[in-house]
Amino acid sequence: MASRYAEVHRKSLTDPERFWAEAAEAIHWDRRWDKVLDSTNAPLHRWFAGGRLNTCYNALDRHVENGRAEQAALIYDSPVTNTVTRLTYRELRDRVALFAGALRAQGVRQGDRVIVYMPMVPEAAIAMLACARIGAIHSVVFGGFAAPELAKRIDDAKPVMIVSASCGIEVGRVVEYKPLLDQALDLAAHKVSRCIVLQRTQCAAKLTAGRDLDWDEALAGAEPASCVSVAATDPLYILYTSGTTGKPKGVVRDHGGHAVALKYSMKAVYDIEPGEVFWAASDVGWVVGHSYIVYAPLLHGCTTLLYEGKPVGTPDAGAFWRVIAQHGVKALFTAPTAFRAIKKEDPRGELIRKYDLSKFKTLFLAGERCDPDTILWAQDKLKVPVVDHWWQTETGWPVSANCRGIEPMPVKPGSATVPVPGYDVQVLSNEGQPVAADTIGNIVIKLPLPPGTLPTMWRNEQGYREHYLTRYPGYYLTGDAGYRDRDGYLWIMSRIDDIINVAGHRLSTGAMEEVLAAHPDVAECAVIGAADAMKGQLPVGLVVLKAGVQRPQEQIVSELVARVREQIGAVAAFKQATVVARLPKTRSGKVLRSTMRAIADGQAYAVPATIDDPRTLEEIAAALKTLGYAGSTP
Repeated sequence: MASRYAEVHRKSLTDPERFWAEAAEAIHWDRRWDKVLDSTNAPLHRWFAGGRLNTCYNALDRHVENGRAEQAALIYDSPVTNTVTRLTYRELRDRVALFAGALRAQGVRQGDRVIVYMPMVPEAAIAMLACARIGAIHSVVFGGFAAPELAKRIDDAKPVMIVSASCGIEVGRVVEYKPLLDQALDLAAHKVSRCIVLQRTQCAAKLTAGRDLDWDEALAGAEPASCVSVAATDPLYILYTSGTTGKPKGVVRDHGGHAVALKYSMKAVYDIEPGEVFWAASDVGWVVGHSYIVYAPLLHGCTTLLYEGKPVGTPDAGAFWRVIAQHGVKALFTAPTAFRAIKKEDPRGELIRKYDLSKFKTLFLAGERCDPDTILWAQDKLKVPVVDHWWQTETGWPVSANCRGIEPMPVKPGSATVPVPGYDVQVLSNEGQPVAADTIGNIVIKLPLPPGTLPTMWRNEQGYREHYLTRYPGYYLTGDAGYRDRDGYLWIMSRIDDIINVAGHRLSTGAMEEVLAAHPDVAECAVIGAADAMKGQLPVGLVVLKAGVQRPQEQIVSELVARVREQIGAVAAFKQATVVARLPKTRSGKVLRSTMRAIADGQAYAVPATIDDPRTLEEIAAALKTLGYAGSTP
């Protein structure tokens, strides 16, 4: 184990209060904390109890006052509107302060909730920061989310205000938001009296008199608002994730621990210095957008990129390289699915050679497990380290990574490397016992969780305890399965539900996917466990081929079956695979494996609200029927 990393990680676990107190010195506090770690209500621990600060001040005003006023804070790059806008720290601070004043003029007060339902435009980040400025709690809902799902979030958060836009823009089409918002407001039991709507030139929304206010009109009569000091333990935001019961889970993030952890992570994990350009190619509706488009880069004094486009199609598979070259990006953070899409369209990486990527130093991947073949492809084509790291909406920042700013470690493709300082990651059996190295088990984190992680769920403390803390007392249950190897590297293989049981053998679908993805003709893949009367479950492979592949599909499938048998063994009983045009995914790029499993087993299921294109489920159902499975529909 690398000595520098090992020493830092050891200190973070043996004396966490001292470790995080030192990290907290990088943040401006209006009042220092009484206690670094408050465990009086364990297992619900709180960080920096008694401390007071303002997140927006730390992200903007502090830099304006300390020499970064004219540095670019945010670059908005929108190939779908052919727009590039740069806002300095002074300009962004002033816009945020003015919109915060507009919110206050409409009656928004400290502790009130504000739902932000917007596309990837600067105003989305401005609205988030404006809420933080006046102590309101924002809850960002992915723009274009279905009206019933938005209504559920309205009823749970009970906002006093919704900030939205007339439309979002996808490749080749305009998505009108206002009709979805109006429908959600009709469906919701909680009634919202005020909405502010950004009118985009691509689509004018019809405003409801007495309720809706145009963004520009709201600003016209507003006075800039100053920063409100809040408690470190006060909620900064609520971010909803889909719950297994159909009720969304409201992950809460507090002000103090969040600011400390994200500021720390920018150097420790991503090796970024203040003033450098960092790009998280995500959406503000997801946790990556919260943490690494809006908050962490600005807390660290960096330039952040807000990109309204796609990895392919805006205009081609060279879109990312154009953005990196044009804006001098040092590090890119994106989802593996984005790179699989690029690799599918440009397998030889010919478009990369069109751009000057000399300032680009590291690629970070997260969101779902990245197959080794994609990592090796990216390393080969980009000539930079590729870091696969792992974290969750609930944790808010990386749990396991190759911490480039502490001590770069050798890359093992397919591994998320080692636990980040602050996280005591362990692997337990179903009975709660530690498992041996290289043995798959349930991944847990020993309590207390470090700063920046969820302290609870919004108005559902009991749900938080039951979902995360009950199964293994003293530990947080991640819901992921994997193992630690003999070097201490962590391998995240799948969700716990995706560990399949074949004739009594617990097998990882992720390991099989790794074998399939390494085939030279495969762009991306998924393996699901389908019910079998004889063996309990059998694995079924679904593969998407690279562009331009002309070989017979039957031959490719035969090769895939042989590969799994050779590399995992006959015990896997992998005998069935089929080629599909695309895999069903969420808008953030996660493959909907559990939904496909329900289709195969003929079980009733609901179309996930986060799905990118519902038609993919029909395609998968048809493909599974050809293999003899139920191919059910919702």
